[in-house]
Amino acid sequence: MNIAKKITLLFAILSAIIISLLSGFVWYFSNDFAFEDFYKRLEARVNIAAQIKLYEDANNTAYAKMRNRYLERLPSEQEYIMLANEAPAKVDRELPISFYNRIKAGYVARYRTENHFYAGKFFKSGDNGYIVVVSANDPVGFRELKDLQRILIIGFFLSVILSFIVGWKFSNYMLMPLRNIIKSVKKIKAENLHLRLDVKKGNDEMSQLAQTFNNMLNRLETAFETQNNFISNASHELRTPLTIISGEVELALKTVDDQQKQEKALSKIKDEAERLEHILTSLLGLAQSGFNGKNQPWEEVRMDELLWEIKESVNQVHPNSKIEIDFSKLPDDEELLSIRVNKNLIKLAISNIVSNACKYSNENLVSISIESNANMLSIAVTDRGIGIPQTDIQHIFEPFFRASNTNDFKGYGVGLPLSLNIIRLHRGSIAIKSQEGVGTEIKVLLPAKG
Repeated sequence: MNIAKKITLLFAILSAIIISLLSGFVWYFSNDFAFEDFYKRLEARVNIAAQIKLYEDANNTAYAKMRNRYLERLPSEQEYIMLANEAPAKVDRELPISFYNRIKAGYVARYRTENHFYAGKFFKSGDNGYIVVVSANDPVGFRELKDLQRILIIGFFLSVILSFIVGWKFSNYMLMPLRNIIKSVKKIKAENLHLRLDVKKGNDEMSQLAQTFNNMLNRLETAFETQNNFISNASHELRTPLTIISGEVELALKTVDDQQKQEKALSKIKDEAERLEHILTSLLGLAQSGFNGKNQPWEEVRMDELLWEIKESVNQVHPNSKIEIDFSKLPDDEELLSIRVNKNLIKLAISNIVSNACKYSNENLVSISIESNANMLSIAVTDRGIGIPQTDIQHIFEPFFRASNTNDFKGYGVGLPLSLNIIRLHRGSIAIKSQEGVGTEIKVLLPAKG
């Protein structure tokens, strides 16, 4: 069942419930008012009958004449007077004992069967007590209630049908923007990811849904472009050493008699093979860093202690580097330094950043500082190296991209993209600030609670 039918059905059910409750109230109060009015008319006749027939009064004859002249006689109206201490006399039908007991208790008794009504009351005359009962039919009121009942039932079904029609029209009207969104989304495929949904003015749910789809399409388009660029760059980076190796092999085959040229060619082949192995290792790490991390071990890690391990590992690669760790901004609460991370991945990410700082700083001092607040832990790596040109900063995290001033340094342009992927895996971010010829500061921000 689609949403439009569900809304229509729900609308009809709610309308039926409301209309039935309203009809019930109308029926109850109309019924109560009609019966109450007729009972009061009977009770007035009970009092008049008792006055005329039980009490001696010079005005009784006048009362009787006025009653016959001005008080209409009700359909099938009958009067019954009986002694209270005797067995109840039989009226036109047998009345329940509770009716008489209520009269003897001093109350006005009422009883109804179909449209025939009874009213009775106790009167004291002389030494005797009497029960006066008046009965009559109310065909008009009963017929009006039947008509009202018929009208309410017909009105109920007509209202339900009308509410169903209105609900169907209303649901179709409200869901029309959603259908337009679905139709537009179905037109978007891999080859036309540049298409976007029309976002109407306003801040309603449909506008937010369309904007959310557009944001998702932006991310998908960026991901597709990044993938295409990655494949293109990876192909280029892999082709270069393979071309060199192929050329050197041909040269070595042609210079069989020249041992010196063969050794030079083999040495070149070895260097390019190592370069190719490094590129493949970096590509594998870059791909693995895109996993969701659910199948990888996560643990509580003291980040200040991890920095010492990073310093030692980087010193092994760059033995002449000068790395200084600044603990002046450590928080008073040591627990703020522990976060839940994948230790191997986070160590690799920060090591890449520190290693780059050492490589491009020409053995100048590299400073690592750590600080934490209630929500975020930050690690800043600052060097006094060659810096990054402003035009290159926006591309620095693209795979295989290298800044224009790094031609004299060996590298493959994979380290920072790998670090960024790992930091994002940990729901963190990287901020970079650099000035060419002055130095670079890269700050890693990680959520304190992991």
